Amino acid sequence: MSEPLKPLSLIAVAPFGSELAISWNDGVEQFLPLEKLRRACPCAVCNGEPDVMGRGDAPARNYKSNSFELKGYDFVGGYGFNLKWADGHSTGIYSYSLLRSL
Repeated sequence: MSEPLKPLSLIAVAPFGSELAISWNDGVEQFLPLEKLRRACPCAVCNGEPDVMGRGDAPARNYKSNSFELKGYDFVGGYGFNLKWADGHSTGIYSYSLLRSL
């Protein structure tokens, strides 16, 4: 009989130059470029809000010179974290599954 799958969780996370280093409980390590993370922000400000039918248009994004500079992060429950960017943007919650897909 096989062991049940453990839920995906973080062991460690740390900014590392222009990347975010993430170590997962299954032994995988990721180094995600900060620019890629910012462009993948899942919030409604960056992606628009879907209508009743699930359709939505993403608004135009205007990045500044400091838009890709990470200032901090906070964990959200046991499923993700919120990144705080130098240009003041901080509304996206990056789920662990989203991070792994990047």
